[in-house]
Amino acid sequence: MANLAIRDLVKTYDKVEVLHGINLEVQDGEFVVFVGPSGCGKSTTLRLIAGLEEVTSGDIEIGGRVVNNLEPKHRNIAMVFQNYAIYPHMTVRKNIGFGLRSSSAPKAEKDARIDQVADLLGMTDLLSRKPDQLSGGQRQRVAIGRAMVRDPAVFLFDEPLSNLDAQLRTQMRLEIKKLHQRVGSTIIFVTHDQVEAMTMADRIVIMKDGYIQQVGTPAEVYHNPANTFVAQFIGAPAMNMIEGEVKENGSIQLSSGGQIDADLPAKPGQRITLGVRPEDLTADTSAPFLEGSVAVREPLGHETLIYVKTNAGEFIAKADGRHPPDVGATVRLGALQENLHIFDAETGGALV
Repeated sequence: MANLAIRDLVKTYDKVEVLHGINLEVQDGEFVVFVGPSGCGKSTTLRLIAGLEEVTSGDIEIGGRVVNNLEPKHRNIAMVFQNYAIYPHMTVRKNIGFGLRSSSAPKAEKDARIDQVADLLGMTDLLSRKPDQLSGGQRQRVAIGRAMVRDPAVFLFDEPLSNLDAQLRTQMRLEIKKLHQRVGSTIIFVTHDQVEAMTMADRIVIMKDGYIQQVGTPAEVYHNPANTFVAQFIGAPAMNMIEGEVKENGSIQLSSGGQIDADLPAKPGQRITLGVRPEDLTADTSAPFLEGSVAVREPLGHETLIYVKTNAGEFIAKADGRHPPDVGATVRLGALQENLHIFDAETGGALV
């Protein structure tokens, strides 16, 4: 295991800069997830860490050692890809042991290491099987086992669950998290799925257009987003947004016509964007600031999401699961002030 440091990392392709001097510190044993939309630079960053791409400028350190000019095999990392990439003609034992092919250790020591990894992954009874006798989740565990058997300093996962169905993705998320808790390895995990990021990470790195937007725990990026991009990318359904302006008395005049009294670090006349998560926007409020008609209902059992059409656009709110308002009904919505997020309309940066 080892810490990982990225310092002023820049990557260009044909004079087009795709990573713009990013910086990150990953502690020994930490589980860090990179997340963001397609083209944000997360997979490029992972490939640079792995040594599969050449760094344009900046440094990558693993265990305190700059590895920019080292071949992948000399970086003491192991990578698990989106594709299982396991050998169909080999047994599970041979597939897992393939990562030790260049090791000079005695065969008995290699076999003991394979048995240890198989036990950790719950695959001891499957060692004699071939890949066509395994489920999708079991094949992915074989790929993870092949990486684990080398005992690397850092594990790199490149969207390893995207080829699995929904049930298997949920199962494998849990298994990888349990594995991390047992082994305590340093893990860098890349995904486009914010649910994977929220459920697995110690810290999340949110990227957009080659820049890091925010780094924080799942709770931090959810409850205290740094800007409007993070606020809407993290969370499903996405955070509601509505434009407004700070008045002389400090209140916010919303584009919907509603008004909110708030103590803000903003000047009168400043344009702001108000954000409120669907679970915080309800009709059970003494100070509503939105009014509209219910266009669609999504029953979820314990609660119902309602899509409310207003003169400022459509907003998603939470309603009681047993007695939600009817489609077409008029509702007035609001939220507690501590659950409101205020952003600068020009920069997108958080004010509150």
